[in-house]
Amino acid sequence: MGEAVKIGLISAAIWVLGKTVMYFIDPLMPITSAIYLNIFLLLGAIAFGLYRTMMRETEESNTLNDIKNGMKAGLSYSVVVGASIYLFYAVINPGYNEYQIAQMDESITEAVNNPEELAKIRKSNEAFEVKTKEEIIAELKKGPRSFFNAGSTFTLSILAMLLLSTLYSILVSLILRKVVFKKA
Repeated sequence: MGEAVKIGLISAAIWVLGKTVMYFIDPLMPITSAIYLNIFLLLGAIAFGLYRTMMRETEESNTLNDIKNGMKAGLSYSVVVGASIYLFYAVINPGYNEYQIAQMDESITEAVNNPEELAKIRKSNEAFEVKTKEEIIAELKKGPRSFFNAGSTFTLSILAMLLLSTLYSILVSLILRKVVFKKA
């Protein structure tokens, strides 16, 4: 197993530990702190893994190989964190999704009961122009129920982390080549 992969796995373990601590502090804690920690650890895993790989290499490498080596750390991190996100929302705390759905249902009901917001909603969708408030509420509540589940959260988090891994790998490899390992 390469050093970049190990660094990605260690960073993922740190995130899982951090998420677990956050859960035990407050099970309904907003997820923004976990998201920021996730982004920071992903960037750290790619940067440190790529730096260690570039330090270890004895022969000249090209930018594409550096990006590939950065993606190794990002991919291992993304897979472990994505699996733990699925496990968290499916097994450990499935009530959090219900909490999010309840919040969305409340905001939908408030919006529909506000005459100005109701007019905006009816203008945004032609099908709502002839429906009653109750029918509009029922229709709007279908969206959050399909979005807030463990499977869709897993899919979106994996896709976002892989996209961010690609972007970070490109940027970090360019920065390391142009600034840190600059030939004099």
